[in-house]
Amino acid sequence: MDAKVVWLFVFVALYWSYCIFWGIKGALSAKTASDYFVAGRQISLWVFILAATATSFSGWTFMGHPGLIYRDGFQYAYASFYAITIPFTGVLFLKRQWMLGKRFGFITPGEMLAYYFRSDLIRILVVLVALIFSVPYLGIQLRASGFLFNVLTDNMLSTNVGMWLLSTVVIIYVASGGLRAVAYVDSAQAILLGGGIVVIGLIAMHAVGGFANLNQGIAALSQIDPVTGKAMFGQTTPDGYSAYIAIPGVIQFGAGLGTDSAPIGGAWTGLMVLTYMFGLMGIQSAPAFSMWAFGNKSPEPFAPQQVWASSFVIGFILVFFTAIQGIGAHFLGADLEFMAKFPDLVNNVMGTGLGGLDIMQSEGKGDMLVPQLVYLMSETAPWLVGLLSVCALAAMQSTGSAYMSTAGGMLTRDLLKRFIIPNASHAQQKMYGRLGVILIVLAALVVASTSSDALVLLGGLAVAYGFQMWPALIAVCWWPYLTRQGITVGLIAGLIAVTLTESIGAQYMPWGRWPMTLHSAFWGILFNFSLALIISAMTQKQNEHEHRMIFHNFLRDHASLSPEKRGLIPVAWIATLTWFFFGIGPGAVIGNWVFGDPTNAETWTFGMPSIWAWQLLWWLLGVGMMWLLAYKMELSTIPHKEVVALHEDIGDIQLDIDKPG
Repeated sequence: MDAKVVWLFVFVALYWSYCIFWGIKGALSAKTASDYFVAGRQISLWVFILAATATSFSGWTFMGHPGLIYRDGFQYAYASFYAITIPFTGVLFLKRQWMLGKRFGFITPGEMLAYYFRSDLIRILVVLVALIFSVPYLGIQLRASGFLFNVLTDNMLSTNVGMWLLSTVVIIYVASGGLRAVAYVDSAQAILLGGGIVVIGLIAMHAVGGFANLNQGIAALSQIDPVTGKAMFGQTTPDGYSAYIAIPGVIQFGAGLGTDSAPIGGAWTGLMVLTYMFGLMGIQSAPAFSMWAFGNKSPEPFAPQQVWASSFVIGFILVFFTAIQGIGAHFLGADLEFMAKFPDLVNNVMGTGLGGLDIMQSEGKGDMLVPQLVYLMSETAPWLVGLLSVCALAAMQSTGSAYMSTAGGMLTRDLLKRFIIPNASHAQQKMYGRLGVILIVLAALVVASTSSDALVLLGGLAVAYGFQMWPALIAVCWWPYLTRQGITVGLIAGLIAVTLTESIGAQYMPWGRWPMTLHSAFWGILFNFSLALIISAMTQKQNEHEHRMIFHNFLRDHASLSPEKRGLIPVAWIATLTWFFFGIGPGAVIGNWVFGDPTNAETWTFGMPSIWAWQLLWWLLGVGMMWLLAYKMELSTIPHKEVVALHEDIGDIQLDIDKPG
């Protein structure tokens, strides 16, 4: 057996032992339903910081992100800013959800929204969003795990066998230990995920020959043919720049993926990047993250997780090391056309294994990029190949395990306990929660095993569906104006709009996927929030408003900004809107040229393409924005008044929510 395969099994065995240990420990400590579903509200500072970071950034970050940077260049690398936009959602909602969970004893977001709006229909819709999010998203992670095992064991295990084998271990520790086990395993997974990306980036940089060689290669990659005016190795933007180092404008009216009017110069316009970030903001507004909020001992870890762990550390890793992996692959033999024209700029260490990563003609080879970079260490450090393989495996399981646990909890609490067994004991709830985890994983495995193409289409819906929870969270955390009727109709409309503008539904529509280079999350929230506002204006009732004000009076009393800081509110609005406009929105087109002419490497101010320097600058400014919001604006700090719990578990109280008002 190959040395790297031996090391792979050694590190996998150690990793699995750690997972199962926490599964057993979590099972022994879970005495009540609250212990099992939200870790007894006792998740500690560092555990949440690491676990929430791991849950936010999945195996797609580790495996798929570099491949798309390889294919689309730095215009797609703006997606790395999801290291900031994902926790931005948390800044707005997590602290206030924690306070409500502690005050009223909520365990699931369905309980919170059903009590707030006095509506079981909203409870059911939340469970639906959780399931639609969890099953395909989990299926993608599990299938990717099986694919990785297939590649790294030299086809000893098929993708499906590897997927089912790996899933068994995940089921064992998640179903047995609940959210506490997930949190402690995710803590290790966060370190493995971040560390693995850094090491692979360093491997790529070393193979390329250093930063100077990397930028020399980028300059050649982005050359414009003086005869045709086209980029030699890719598309040209409407401004005549190589699509590898420029975004193709603010918006492209009439363009849609999968139609005859395909975007010119790439899909990643300024507004496409912005609305794509909307979709990824759905990760921390998805129902699972509400349960993460409820599970914390206090809000103390929210700010350091959002500002330092995610925005600063993961942000730097993605903007720098992931970009090096994706772009650097062109100069390591992955790009056969580039190697033929510039052999002196290529260190052909990947060409044999990849056979050319011409993704435009061979869809799916992008997933091979990271494994091939890991393979570069097969001869010199086979143990490192095994360790990095476990880093990738941990990255893939980090998100899936959290969604398994929380979705199982919602099935138990919001459906079974509410409608079927209202007097279910703690032991029964834990048992059904474990069965829920198993059913969700089996559903994900069946879909992943039988139709990987459909899985990819469904996966594209997941985060955009999660973003449709924003109006409901705005209502419960900030704005009592929004009514039960408005939120319900808006959420349903938003889910439909997302479906019709994503691959699975857009294939039957004339506008194609992402019409006008605007992500499906935008189209969903446009209909969602618009209808929520219109219908709320028509359905205002005094008695329902008074009920909602129970929440908002409590939040104002405990979480209002201190008087001496209220003058910072306009500053916070200006800083946030400016960052979204210039960092990841229409204003990002300035980054194409502000630090040098994209067609002339000699003008590059910092020795790198202007677009990359712009991304590094706005990453730093984004960290500053997050610090301002989380700390100075007190959106993620400990409340200035202690939160006193009215109920330990609101599910033990029979609530009459079927007759609003």
